[in-house]
Amino acid sequence: MLRYFVRRLLLLIPILIGVSILIFFWVRALPGSPAESLLGERATPQLVEHYRHLYGFDRPIYVQYWKYVQTLLHGDLGVSVADHRHVATEIRDRFPATVELAMAAMLFAMVVGVPLGFFAAKRYGGAFDQGSLVISLIGISVPIFVLAVLLKWVFSIHWHLLPSVGRIDIRSTAEHPTNFYILDAIITRDWSTLWDVIKHLVLPAIALGSIPLAVVMRITRASVLDVQNEDYVRTARAKGLKPSVVDRRHVMRNALLPVTTIIGLQAGLLLSGAVLTETVFAWPGMGSWLRDAIFNRDYPVLQGGILFLALVFVIVNLIVDLSYALINPRIRYS
Repeated sequence: MLRYFVRRLLLLIPILIGVSILIFFWVRALPGSPAESLLGERATPQLVEHYRHLYGFDRPIYVQYWKYVQTLLHGDLGVSVADHRHVATEIRDRFPATVELAMAAMLFAMVVGVPLGFFAAKRYGGAFDQGSLVISLIGISVPIFVLAVLLKWVFSIHWHLLPSVGRIDIRSTAEHPTNFYILDAIITRDWSTLWDVIKHLVLPAIALGSIPLAVVMRITRASVLDVQNEDYVRTARAKGLKPSVVDRRHVMRNALLPVTTIIGLQAGLLLSGAVLTETVFAWPGMGSWLRDAIFNRDYPVLQGGILFLALVFVIVNLIVDLSYALINPRIRYS
């Protein structure tokens, strides 16, 4: 496993180089420029040219890329053109918000989706199975922003049960040294703040987790249907093992391998920034930050932010691959 782990880490180098090249040329293919976005109606050819020269955008493209690579090699992701803040600082401030939202959404999808998929497979062809298929189709079909608005209207406006925007009450004076609000509240034993943070997290997590829930449920159902007809499962039943033991030791353990893959992919996508969810719920995470950067043509933010998220996505999938051996000890990496 160690050789496999080292080999996968070495593969990060060409992956990140390729991603950096794609991002660099993609952001410059966008219509407009940072100068025109910053100047707005005041933009004149002379001012635009001045700003392009100031930030080096008038240099040859290969010179700009080489300077960008030199900056990365020094551990610097650049400085935002719009607000002049370091990209690394913005990531440190915003990524914890995205992590909390993504993990809550993924937890919701797994806790609900895996049991639903399992019981649907065990009741194949019945009313529960058909109902689960309908639920999964609805979960995949309904756009996130539509579901988010409906959740806000029902639980925030109509029933006044949950807050509709932000990560925490704007009147809160709690300190957040790590920017992980739940972790900070637990460390400081500030239970009122913890409850407030959780209430703010519920609706965005449900909206963001709706599609992963449907995907996890469908994959779990299909995987359990395949596994429970295998020879080793029939042999275990013929030996007289209890159905619960057969399901736990033989069916679920083997059925979880493809489910784990899907969970890893979905978690990586959620960590990449949930633009629509963060926009509807005014969630100060990576998604809303990158959305603003696209509108502002903020090249350093787009380059640094997307490169960082690509690194996170690859690491998440590496962790998922390594977890296979824990789920099924028969798996070995050569």
